[in-house]
Amino acid sequence: MKTTLSAVLNVIWLLFGGLWLALGYFAAGIICCILIVTIPFGIASFRIGLYALWPFGRTIVDRGPNVGFFSTLGNVIWIIVAGIWIAIGHVVTAIPMFISIIGIPLGIANLKLIPVSLVPLGKAIVPSDAVLPTYQRA
Repeated sequence: MKTTLSAVLNVIWLLFGGLWLALGYFAAGIICCILIVTIPFGIASFRIGLYALWPFGRTIVDRGPNVGFFSTLGNVIWIIVAGIWIAIGHVVTAIPMFISIIGIPLGIANLKLIPVSLVPLGKAIVPSDAVLPTYQRA
């Protein structure tokens, strides 16, 4: 039942903005890879684009405290150059989605994209089933 609901929500998401959002991330990824120095940002853009294409049933997790100095530096640069603007864009586009009942999950999915679009380096996108709730962790 959970996978069926995720599939239905993913199709609705794809039709009402997910495809355009993913194409934007893919275009940014191509531009970043062409500029060579920004290849890590390009790879992150492709990863976020795939997540933006099919977000339901997956979640974002931190890769851990030891992501390294260059990931931290890259995230600071990303926040200044693009991250804050992309995050604001996700908030602005999530607001109209909340207007209808069926749009509420889509608005939530749009808001779920904010953490990874704000600081993309050092994050991983995994199936929701792979993450244990806090009360079940050892």
